[in-house]
Amino acid sequence: MSVNLTSSKKIDFADYLALPETMQRYEIIDGEIIMSPAPTARHQIVLGNLYRALFSFVSKRRLGFVLFAPLDVVVRRKPRLRTRQPDLIFVSTARQHLVGDRIDGAPDLAVEILSPEETRHKIAAKLKDYCRIGVRECWLVSLEAETIEVLRLSTGKAKRLDLYDFGDVVRSEVLPDLALSTKKMFA
Repeated sequence: MSVNLTSSKKIDFADYLALPETMQRYEIIDGEIIMSPAPTARHQIVLGNLYRALFSFVSKRRLGFVLFAPLDVVVRRKPRLRTRQPDLIFVSTARQHLVGDRIDGAPDLAVEILSPEETRHKIAAKLKDYCRIGVRECWLVSLEAETIEVLRLSTGKAKRLDLYDFGDVVRSEVLPDLALSTKKMFA
């Protein structure tokens, strides 16, 4: 059966593999394709700043890969397909076997830039999925408040490590020695 991104049919993993490659953002929640609106210019500027800083840090130390959306992280294949598309992903060299056409397992770090339409319920659902598959750390980036909340997920639930305000320096358990200026990220 032919499936496309506008299909109302619930899809399984085989259908998912047949989907065309696209730059459109979407997630699959319990087999249902959920489209995301295009990000704002501010979102993309902050994402670019985060990507450049993390890519530079990771590549100089040969720690792994830094990748950005749209790129699927497969949360589960069965009983109902579920994928997520974090804005930014770090996959360590120890987990590089997960990187293929998609991330088939848990990246070490998932970064979510919060959009105005994302409710606490939606964010909690994403964090639950990231915990379930073993993501070690998640950053929630608020464009409105200009903050970065760092959460440890390796305990099986989300635990706040710190909330960094504008002007603070972000630290990470997953990326020791990282010192990320929030001023530069929100510039």
